[in-house]
Amino acid sequence: MNSALFKNSIVYLLVLLAVVALIFSIFSSPPDKNEMELSTLANEIKAGNISKISVNEDELTIEFNNNKPLVRSHKEPKIGLLKTLEQFGISSEKLKAITIEIVPPSPWNDWATLLITILPLLIFGGLIVFMIRQAQGSNNQAMSFGKSRARMFTGDKPNVTFEDVAGADEAKQELAEVVEFLREPEKFISLGARIPKGVLMVGPPGCGKTLLAKAVAGEAGVPFFSISGSEFVEMFVGVGASRVRDLFDQAKRNSPCIIFVDEIDAVGRHRGAGLGGSHDEREQTLNQILVEMDGFDTDTNVIIIAATNRPDILDPALLRPGRFDRRVVLDRPDWRGRKQILEVHVKGKPLASHVDLEALAKTTIGFSGADLENVVNEAAILAARHNQKQITMADVQESIEKVRMGPERRSRVITEDEKLVVAYHEAGHALVARMIPEADPVHKVSIVARGSAGGFTLFLPEDDQTLISKSEFKARLAVSLGGRAAEEEVFVDVTTGASSDLEYVTRLARAMVTEFGMSEKLGPLTFGDKEELIFLGRQLSEQRNYSDEIAEQIDNEVRQFVDEAHAVALKIMNVHRDKLNGIANMLIEKETINAEEFATIFANDEKNVVMDKTSPISQSAIVEARKKPLVAASAA
Repeated sequence: MNSALFKNSIVYLLVLLAVVALIFSIFSSPPDKNEMELSTLANEIKAGNISKISVNEDELTIEFNNNKPLVRSHKEPKIGLLKTLEQFGISSEKLKAITIEIVPPSPWNDWATLLITILPLLIFGGLIVFMIRQAQGSNNQAMSFGKSRARMFTGDKPNVTFEDVAGADEAKQELAEVVEFLREPEKFISLGARIPKGVLMVGPPGCGKTLLAKAVAGEAGVPFFSISGSEFVEMFVGVGASRVRDLFDQAKRNSPCIIFVDEIDAVGRHRGAGLGGSHDEREQTLNQILVEMDGFDTDTNVIIIAATNRPDILDPALLRPGRFDRRVVLDRPDWRGRKQILEVHVKGKPLASHVDLEALAKTTIGFSGADLENVVNEAAILAARHNQKQITMADVQESIEKVRMGPERRSRVITEDEKLVVAYHEAGHALVARMIPEADPVHKVSIVARGSAGGFTLFLPEDDQTLISKSEFKARLAVSLGGRAAEEEVFVDVTTGASSDLEYVTRLARAMVTEFGMSEKLGPLTFGDKEELIFLGRQLSEQRNYSDEIAEQIDNEVRQFVDEAHAVALKIMNVHRDKLNGIANMLIEKETINAEEFATIFANDEKNVVMDKTSPISQSAIVEARKKPLVAASAA
């Protein structure tokens, strides 16, 4: 702090001296309007108007007999005043009547002249030195491109420990062994085990890869270097490889230690995958990482932990044993893991006694750890917005819907006709889901806009699902087309409200045919090579490996899946039109209905099973369903 203040004081002093010299140079020179020519001075002497002349080197100060203001003049350099006046015809008698005073020169004039001359050079040189020192300072390091930018943590004051990580028990165990090896290496060396060179953490975004790395930093008790993959590569050639060498040199000097590289796919992609297969700066950086991890000089206690959500694009040489010996997979947690994560995030927050974390964990299927942390935070914000002292169950449920679909837009103005269409559209989704046994149960139906959706139907699976059957896929197709079928059943014209449903249905039906082998005609085959061309983008990544005839059959099978689902949805609208009207009327009245209110509509209904699904519905059945007379919307 004092050094920086001293350097800044020097610059300010130089600037102040420059201003003083400028002021001195301005005010020390006489104004041009008071300057008297020598010829005029000679005429005044001849007329007898001059009483005294003061000579200061070449400068003359003239005094008049009649008390006029002093006037300045200049004589010729290196020529005496008397000789100069004699050239203008002034006689010695005239000069005897004038007092001539010789003023000795002031030494300040010489110093001022010298200062004015060299001060700009001093200021310019000082500024250059100051700029170079600033550029080479510890904070900027503009001249040190090849130095590593890793942050080192000693672990003396851990902010995150393994207790703060929930829902990933197996991953914690794998990393806890690494920490234990660094703490007690004799326990493993006695059995002939060697320390793993590297641990690669793989998983979707938000599943806790970076959080686990922070926990390792807090638990290890050894130096921990943290850096992002993108921090290696710069626009200058060779900088990335130089930073890798510097990072590992620092790690070797502080071994045993851990290096954490976040988003390693930024530098670890397949080599030779660029256009033309050129050897670019990123590949030089990757080559240096490969050498440092498993080369000739790697007999050190340095462990590399890396994280990525794109393991498919990493170079095979990076993934082999000896470099990354372990691959730790962090997937989205199940309901037990979600409950543990919620318990971690609600610590220290005033939670109401009726909040059921287990029920909330079962309603957040598909949420990652980051999503759940956001849910708890949003619930706390909602409670504060309502001036509550505790976070209630309603706050958490509202935050779940907000994180899943976006905030409510109750201020959105829609016409009564649009409200009616949205009500029947969402009622169609809910009705089909209620009537098909393989569909997920309805949890909530609303016509209040959220995010970009005009309304929504929220389904709640009974449990986490990793395997999905063909019948369940068909049920999802029918449920997604339920909104479109309801509009066709009730109104004359269909609207654009089903655009996202149609996109989802088309994508799902094509995946059933080309990826899951669920087409009876095409059999258990997959179509299309999904290997991604890394630098050409996703649109050009699929390689077609089938003929035009197969492509036509794929389109026909996709069409058949969608048509069958559409027919099922239309049949349900036809048979249970009264239930459709009942759901729509309740939505118009209440705007949002929950699972209990939805169940009351079917409480006394004995026809809860849809038509026999063993016999396919023909196109004639669809035509007959559409011939049913339309009922006016107002009568619903």
